[in-house]
Amino acid sequence: MLYSSDARPGDDERGGRSMATASPDAAGTTRRSVSTPRRGSALEVAEYFAPQRTGTDALPAPEPLLKNLTIGVLEALAGVREVDQLARWFGEDAFRALITRANLSARARSARGVAPARPVHHILSTRHSSPADGVIEGVVIVAGPARTRAVALRLEGWDGRWRATSLALL
Repeated sequence: MLYSSDARPGDDERGGRSMATASPDAAGTTRRSVSTPRRGSALEVAEYFAPQRTGTDALPAPEPLLKNLTIGVLEALAGVREVDQLARWFGEDAFRALITRANLSARARSARGVAPARPVHHILSTRHSSPADGVIEGVVIVAGPARTRAVALRLEGWDGRWRATSLALL
């Protein structure tokens, strides 16, 4: 059987690909029905697959993430943790800024001839507030071997989890 280059077995008269499904009826016989998949506009598809905001009620408590992200960021800047390990918890802009800062820290260590060493940090306090639904702004005070630092983070609920969209290391 010959087909034109555009038509294939299973194509419907509108040129779309049809999908056959089998379902048993009440008598137990199987009937086949043919349906054409729904086509959405490119905008509908983009909106469907775009990141979705998540409210605070649908998200876990932010304190453990604030603490763990702070320690992870300090370890990445010290050169003992790969920055890529933190990628899933950051928004794009904040992650790029973290990569830039980690690269600058690595260059500074290299210029001084200092090997990366695991820092010992103790979290002194964690404070956070919610300026809007699905948004947490927090600060974590961390005592290190040489000085005490503050790390400010903005967490936003995206796709059912917290993501850091802003990071400031003071």
